[in-house]
Amino acid sequence: MKQSSVRVKQSIPRAKPTKKRYFILLMVFVSVVINYMDRSNLAIAGPHLASDLGLSSVQMGYIFSAFGWTYAFLQIPGGLLVDKFGPRVMYTISLIGFSLATLLQAFVKGFGGLFGLRLSIGIFEVPAFPANNRIVTSWFPEQQRASAIAFYTSGQFVGIAFLTPVLVGIQSAIGWKGMFIVSGLIGVAWGILWYFFYRDPSKHKKVNQEELDYIAEGGGLVDLSNERGTGNAQKIGWKHRKVVFTHRKLWGIYIGQFCAMSMLWFFLTWFPTYLVEYRGLSFIKSGFLTSVPFLAAFVGVLLGGTFSDWLLKRGFSIGVARKTPIITGLLLSTSIIGANFVDSTTLIIVFMTIAFFGNGFASITWSLVSALAPKELLGVTGGTFNFIGNLSSIAIPIVIGYLVRGGNFAPALIFISVVALIGALSYIFIVGKVSRIELQD
Repeated sequence: MKQSSVRVKQSIPRAKPTKKRYFILLMVFVSVVINYMDRSNLAIAGPHLASDLGLSSVQMGYIFSAFGWTYAFLQIPGGLLVDKFGPRVMYTISLIGFSLATLLQAFVKGFGGLFGLRLSIGIFEVPAFPANNRIVTSWFPEQQRASAIAFYTSGQFVGIAFLTPVLVGIQSAIGWKGMFIVSGLIGVAWGILWYFFYRDPSKHKKVNQEELDYIAEGGGLVDLSNERGTGNAQKIGWKHRKVVFTHRKLWGIYIGQFCAMSMLWFFLTWFPTYLVEYRGLSFIKSGFLTSVPFLAAFVGVLLGGTFSDWLLKRGFSIGVARKTPIITGLLLSTSIIGANFVDSTTLIIVFMTIAFFGNGFASITWSLVSALAPKELLGVTGGTFNFIGNLSSIAIPIVIGYLVRGGNFAPALIFISVVALIGALSYIFIVGKVSRIELQD
């Protein structure tokens, strides 16, 4: 009778894992799109806004730079806050905070108010990407993580490339003030929805045990929130946190991220100027051609994540699976130097497109934060990683400005190409074997 009972229990089929993680990933993607929409809408409003408020080009330069200063330099404390309070609370504060600052830009009267609000947007966006990394590390097994990171990262290209015509249309219909109000209200509404719908895996009522087991067995850290709230959690002090700033492997990905982001910031700042002022294209034609590399980068980031997870499923080590697309992409990015040796507009755009495709293909770099960072310090490691990467938003536009002041853009493209090569070498020689760093008592 006892044996019969056992046989009955064994015959009960195991429930299929739920797939709530994909809904969570979609939420992160939407958050990234809104994040980049509120970063880029000032560029659209800029000409009309400057005219209406009587702002000079020098003042607009300071306003454009304001976001980068606060965003970059507060990444580390932002990561610490994500570790302490978790992504549900910090992302809600972030979304509502930068969205309100965006909305309030519609009511500014001059330079001081606008400059302060741009600083505020940078401050409130700080927790977003450390939170993104922590969410994906908690919700996805290792074999799906690169694809997940690639999917939400692609939101930045959607936010810049695909939403630009929408924002232009809104501005044409109701003015730049109306555009800021609409953008801000969208973000506030999404921030409220985030708070009500997001939970960490172990606290989500619609996730069954089978999905939790699937994530955990694949290396997902489903119990991070529980560990933080129990007495069994390791107490984290400076002796533990200093590993984030001293470990060789982490410095390898920090340097690599600065190099990868340098290419992105070239395209976000100097690329249109390069086409118009140094290659003699019209504004209308350059506006169309500028979108081509962004579309290529969008495709690249999706392919990079898919290819990385495919390698992992085929039995390659996590180091090979993650570093291969990153290194390949950075090496492809060095092709930007080819534009120095051609005069055809078509060939110039071909080289730029290959380079930015490579940048997108390499942009699963956050997967190495997930794989290397001590599990107790995912937020602060992500904050440090994002801080050093976003120093490029300050340094690269300035360096290029000095390199091209003589009227020749060739040195700038050589510089960007060399930086991409340094990034590839950093992942090859400094990162080395990929394995999670364990904290020592």
